[in-house]
Amino acid sequence: MPTELIIVIALALIFDFLNGVHDSSNIVATMISSRAFHPRTALTITALSHFFGPFLFGVAVAKTIGDEVAQSDALTLHVITACLISAIAWNLLTWFMGLPSSSSHALIGGLVGAVAMGAGFGAIKLEGLEKVLIALFASPIIGFALGFILMRVILFLARGSTPKINTFFKRAQLFTALGMSFSHGTNDAQKTMGIITLSLVIGGTLPEFKVPVWVIAASAAAIALGTALGGWRLIRTLGGKFYKIRPVHSFTSQLTSGIVILTASLFGGPVSTTQVVSSSIIGVGSSERLNKVRWSVAGDIVTAWIVTIPATALLSAGIYLLLTNIWI
Repeated sequence: MPTELIIVIALALIFDFLNGVHDSSNIVATMISSRAFHPRTALTITALSHFFGPFLFGVAVAKTIGDEVAQSDALTLHVITACLISAIAWNLLTWFMGLPSSSSHALIGGLVGAVAMGAGFGAIKLEGLEKVLIALFASPIIGFALGFILMRVILFLARGSTPKINTFFKRAQLFTALGMSFSHGTNDAQKTMGIITLSLVIGGTLPEFKVPVWVIAASAAAIALGTALGGWRLIRTLGGKFYKIRPVHSFTSQLTSGIVILTASLFGGPVSTTQVVSSSIIGVGSSERLNKVRWSVAGDIVTAWIVTIPATALLSAGIYLLLTNIWI
């Protein structure tokens, strides 16, 4: 296997690991804030679910990322390297700032920027890019709306209940958290699988785009390890800055996020778990009353939602230029 290909695979697994660190907070923040689980217990459950998720629900998202965004003749290892370095840098920056931005947006932005710089915008498959962008930008809106509706339904069904119902919402989070973790592992690990498989095809190691079992295992293990270590800065943002999370909020937002992410995964739509979880938390909170939510925090997340793709595209384009000048 060529050295350049080994470097690309290593970068992809680093991105996957950081994705787990970055996004673990999305899964466990509400569980921890609602006191349903001890932090380490929540992270352990989530990590195991992340590992097994990709084996259970197929690799449709991997095909979308690796085979439907850019023309095959425009994709080189230089392009993939620039894309990954850009996405990794953006993840580290937003993690340091405690801002739950999207690893998925960063990866797509990086890929588009490097391809456009290397082969021009004509090398972008507009139909595939449209599919990706619709999934990325529509899913948070769907998450908000579904969270709003489900919270209203749950509050109606639980009317007149005693405070003991909080015990039910705490215990039931074991199932909603598992569902959300499986769906997140399915969707996000597949993005790395798609990049690695694409690199193997470009490097001549694979004759066609077909995800090997070892790629599935390596990607699942990397995101699971990152999830186990957790992203404590972002747990604080998602778990308490919007509003005071109670067990019913946690249960409803997890149920909402799991439904949206798993549905998108089965149809091959790469979504941002960060944005879906954030929007579902906001939708659940605003369902009770609009002034319950600290909208200034939501505004910061929306800003990251809008800025990430153009920022990583520009960064990736610059990195590609640098690589083509120094990497022989």
